[in-house]
Amino acid sequence: MLHTILPVFLMNGILLVIAIVLIIAERLLVTYGECKITINKEKIIAVNGGDSLLSYFAQNKIFIPSACGGKATCGYCKVEVLSGAGHILPTEEVFVNREERLKGIRLACQVKVKNDIEVLISEDLLQAKEYKTRILRITDVTSDIKYVVMQLSEPNEINFKPGQYIQFRIPEIEEFRAYSIASPPSQKNILELIVRLVPGGLCSSYIHEVLDVQDEIIVTGPYGDFYLREDSEREIVCIGGGCGMAPIRSILYHLREKGMPRKASYFFGARSKKDLFYTEELMALEGESSGRFSYFPVLSEPKPDDKWSGETGFVTQAVERHMHSNGDTEAYLCGPPPMIDAALKVLAKKGVQDIHIYYDKF
Repeated sequence: MLHTILPVFLMNGILLVIAIVLIIAERLLVTYGECKITINKEKIIAVNGGDSLLSYFAQNKIFIPSACGGKATCGYCKVEVLSGAGHILPTEEVFVNREERLKGIRLACQVKVKNDIEVLISEDLLQAKEYKTRILRITDVTSDIKYVVMQLSEPNEINFKPGQYIQFRIPEIEEFRAYSIASPPSQKNILELIVRLVPGGLCSSYIHEVLDVQDEIIVTGPYGDFYLREDSEREIVCIGGGCGMAPIRSILYHLREKGMPRKASYFFGARSKKDLFYTEELMALEGESSGRFSYFPVLSEPKPDDKWSGETGFVTQAVERHMHSNGDTEAYLCGPPPMIDAALKVLAKKGVQDIHIYYDKF
């Protein structure tokens, strides 16, 4: 059997070495000369070809989101390529659906600039900036979630929509991770984040174990299509769990500052009572809203010591029990994919139209 397996291992090893040699040779020997990247048919960036679109954007202070450091594992860095990019790569296919491919959507981290290339970037993305911040406060809100307060220093103000996110750069390495903003847009000099510790997570481990008050941190943003639609008068239902609290909190506190102009309800799912946080402030918001806001904390596995008399089961079951069927409702969902998928089914039963449902899976 060893005689059969050994040649296979040798062949695989040889192929791997050849692949590595070819990659190194291409980087050392192949030059593409000067290439022009045309953005929105207006701005032209001249570069020495050979690197990715994402790299050239970063070098020119165009802050396209990328939470994976250009490894094609997050799918955030989508841009529309009009010409010059070649065929889509297998690494992109999982993130770019058929409709997007027909429009020329690509992952900027996977498009290598070998010749002149034309791209379209949304104006919102072009408005994203790099900000220097200083950590003001770090607080434990549960055993694995921290509340982080950052003060902007340069520039000292940020404009964002409630529900959007920033990217947090881990010092000394070019790695970014996305975190939703938990504070309302009126706090232009302050950013509040809610960060869960992910086992083995590079950035969450840094925030939980290394980050300290007075540390200086670079963030970029704002980003995201998940934000409150303020041109609507529809009733709002929010559904979330865990760190999905962050963008919903931003939305709710923005509505509070506006006098709660639209009725809203928030269904928040947790496993047991120790996993709930901000309960007091959300109950206070409910109490002061004159019936305009309702908060439903839901425990899926309450412990005997919790002495819990509130909602139990999955958070979507509580939505089914308490949400009135109403086609004139707008929904904002933030949480893990299974929760989002279950919530979409419940909302469909309740008559909420797809075009009025906004969600952020993580």
